[in-house]
Amino acid sequence: MQVIEVRNPATLDSLSLTRRADPVPGPGEVCVRVRANSLNFHDYAVVSGVLPVDDGRIPMSDGAGEVAALGAGVSQFAVGDGVMSTFFPNWPAGPVSATRARGVPGDHVDGYAAEYVCMPAASFTRIPAGYGWEEAATLPCAALTAWRALFVENDIRAGDWVLTQGTGGVSVFALQFARAVGARVIATSSSAAKLERLKTLGAEHLINYREQPDWGEVAMSMTGGRGVDEVVEIGGSGTLPQSIAATRVGGHISLIGVLAGWGGDIPTATMMWKNITLSGITVGSIEDQHNMVAALEATGIRPVIDSTFPLARIADAFRHQISQQHFGKICLSIP
Repeated sequence: MQVIEVRNPATLDSLSLTRRADPVPGPGEVCVRVRANSLNFHDYAVVSGVLPVDDGRIPMSDGAGEVAALGAGVSQFAVGDGVMSTFFPNWPAGPVSATRARGVPGDHVDGYAAEYVCMPAASFTRIPAGYGWEEAATLPCAALTAWRALFVENDIRAGDWVLTQGTGGVSVFALQFARAVGARVIATSSSAAKLERLKTLGAEHLINYREQPDWGEVAMSMTGGRGVDEVVEIGGSGTLPQSIAATRVGGHISLIGVLAGWGGDIPTATMMWKNITLSGITVGSIEDQHNMVAALEATGIRPVIDSTFPLARIADAFRHQISQQHFGKICLSIP
């Protein structure tokens, strides 16, 4: 089978398309014919060497495809079933722990940039009915992260205010989930064209953060001075002060990314007197994923896919990702 390997020292130019023997499922495992991956920042950190991995590691945490073979004792799937990966295959339910956060595909173990993958059956869930392979591959990391932020760490309901940042996969999913339950969304971006696309997805208010650097106060005014109930924070220290300014007393901020800074000055006094809860979010549990799949089927939400590259052009796909020109998810196809 064809696979992509990370060759150390890891760079986009050192990614290698090679061949390995087709895997055979052991007891309790399923063998999946992988049809698609989707790109996440975590994957880029692996292939660019920011997150060190073993030489020859197969990258990509997100994968979707059909069950090709069953190991002994597997009863929850049948050959031909459409399945998708889980980001934390050792986190079945409940709170996260160090043990449950081990085993991330493409990082701690080989991932899904391969034609076939054999893993324990518990590492997979079904895909939403009617979803294509690329659509399903966008869900295990980005969609589940947004789901946990809004509905596990918070309890977003109709009429609540949600603030999203940018047009990456997590932010777009958060917008779609929020609108599906009747919440009101304020979306930020530095691109007028992207803001218009966010509007078509249901964002009620739009802020160009380059034109309005004090966008936290702007967002506060858009809510009539109340503040937002939830911020999907992807910037980190570079944007967190504005997120705190935008958040209501007793509100919640989901810290999902650190794209605008790993550390810096944070207005902790404002955060304290507002009684804001700040939660670090790293995807979610398998139980969360099952609940999300049911919600996707009930609401009819479909992922927004920016572009799809063949597996052999994985480096080009990541170059497109880091250009920040994309809107939604970038996928890899494994025909």
